[in-house]
Parts: sequence; structure tokens; C-alpha cells
Amino acid sequence: MFLFGRKHRSLIGLDITTSSVKLIELSMSGGQYRVEAYAADATPANAINEKIIVDADAVGESIRRAMKRAGTKCKDVAIAIGGDAAIIKVIQMPRNILASELEAQVELQADQYIPFPMDEVSYDFEVVGPSEKFPDSLDVMLVATRSEDVEARKAAVIAAGLIPRIVDVEPFALENACKLMTHQMPDGGLDRTVAVVDFGASSTTFSVLRNLRVVYTRDFAFGGQQLTEEIMRTYGLSLEEAGRSKKEGGLPGNYQAEVLDPFIDDMTQQVSRSLQFYLASGSGREQPEKILICGGCANITGVADVIASRVGIAAERGDPLGQMKLTSRAKAQAVGRDATALLTACGLALRSFDG
Repeated sequence: MFLFGRKHRSLIGLDITTSSVKLIELSMSGGQYRVEAYAADATPANAINEKIIVDADAVGESIRRAMKRAGTKCKDVAIAIGGDAAIIKVIQMPRNILASELEAQVELQADQYIPFPMDEVSYDFEVVGPSEKFPDSLDVMLVATRSEDVEARKAAVIAAGLIPRIVDVEPFALENACKLMTHQMPDGGLDRTVAVVDFGASSTTFSVLRNLRVVYTRDFAFGGQQLTEEIMRTYGLSLEEAGRSKKEGGLPGNYQAEVLDPFIDDMTQQVSRSLQFYLASGSGREQPEKILICGGCANITGVADVIASRVGIAAERGDPLGQMKLTSRAKAQAVGRDATALLTACGLALRSFDG
């Protein structure tokens, strides 16, 4: 099971989170991507704990339902583990090392960086290129995670009747997906610094890209679930009713002032704090020229404008599907409405086109 993408003809990008499973299939024609199929389904309560799948069969059933609605015949899937579950390290190898010797040498060095017995670990590596710091060396990126994390995700995919072809890591998938938002970046992101904030249900990822490469990433516990829970408490609704009301409206007139505005304040504070952490994380850090707001919370009316006015940086709702054609089947599954929450799924689906 490879952690880095290997060429495979058609892959479904499958994002499995504590709140939902989202899957998307992309194709390309005439240099333009097209969404062939899309669907999402709620993750069963308590099936995932702290990003670890504890009930693979239940998650598999959610994936199966989404697959049926998507209407795709593709069976091959790319999935991702969370960045906090992975060890990512750039190591050096002699520049003249033979390809046949590389794997054995990486395995010898890997033991120094992985704090688990090697028989409990899944790992992979990719040659980055000549090292800038060490002229006689190659930089090699090593990625490792506990095998049980990988096996739990594979088990859920297999329970759905699908084939797990690639296991990626979420920060790499996000970086891959950001290629789809270059139309929203100054100069297409080239030689520019752009922040991407992906608000999930229970956790958020703040990333900074320089020249379309992730140079900083931070995960923290905050997400749309907190707004849902506040709606529950304020109006005495069930979790399901609160979630539906949040999406579809129909809440009392005081909702904006009493519940939504304080939540937007919290979102803004999280972005501001993350910017401060980033700027303090190393010398030469540049203030991002733009912030792309992604995830389900990005659909809150006016939220990007509020964030922009308070942090003093231009902000916009990120849309990875903005330059794509959509099939009628994908439109029927409301892929346009959900687009901003599909960074990880899109990044995984793009593995279909790896050279």
C-alpha cells in the first residue's frame, strides 16, 4: 500500500471524517477537469473517534450508500490519513546511490525517525531531488504512520465493496487540491504567499502555501459542529434538527445576533491566531496576500468579508470546482453547494492524473 500516489487510470477521492464521507470522481478532457460523480453521506455516530475508525463496517455502509447515490462504476479509491497521524521527514541519501539500493538504505535510516517498531509501521518515500543544503546528497521525503491507522481505513473501504489503491496524507491531498484554486490566487499563486483555512466539522486545518507548496500547516480543534451544538442548546433541537436548520434556515429572528455572529467572531479569532502562529514560526515568514476560506463554514453568508475586514488581508470563499464542468448527475447531488468542503476529496481524486 503506497502512501504516495502511483499512476492509476481512474480513482475516486474519498474523504472520511467524523461527520461525513465525501467521494468525488474527476475526469479530464481538452485540458479541463470535469466532475463525473459526487455524493456524501453522514458518518454513523461513534464510528470514528479522534480520527480513528473504530467501526469499519458502519463507515463502510455509509460509503456504500454514497456510492449508490453517486452512480459511479469506478471501484478504485484513494483515501488519506490525518497529517497528525503521520511522520513526515526529509532525509538525505548519497547523490550517486543506485535506485536498486535506495529502498534498503531508506529502511535503515527510517528506524532513526520512527518512534514505533518497524513491523507496526506503514511507510513510503519519494525522491524530492538534489539537496540544496548538502550538495552531494539527494533529499528524500519519508512518510510513515502506524499500520493500524491505515488498516482501519482500508477495512472501511473494503467493507463498502471498493478497492483501496492509494493511501495519502491529508496535507499532501490539500496541497494537490490547491492547484484547483489558482484562479482565485494572485498571479495564480506563483511566487506568492496564500493561506487556506479548511473548516471541518470538528477540526480545522490552517495552511500557508508559497509558490503552491505548503510551507506551514496547523490543525486545531474547532469546526462547524460547535455552531450546530449551539443551535441545539439555544433552541432545544435534536442534533439532526439543528444540522438541518443550519443548512436550510428557518431559525428564529434572533439567530443571527445571538448565535451566528458570535460563531463568526470565533472563526475570525481562530484565523487571526493561526496567522500569528505562522508568522512566529520562523524567520522570513511573509504575510499571506490572500486567504481562501474553505470547508462547510465557508458557506456562511458574508463570512469571508468579515474575516478580511478584521485581519486586514483579502479573503474569499475557496472553490476547487470553480473551473470545472459538472455532469448533471453531480449537480443533482449538490456538488456545487458542497464544493468548498471538498479539498481533501478533490486532492485525492487528482491522483488519477499523476504522471
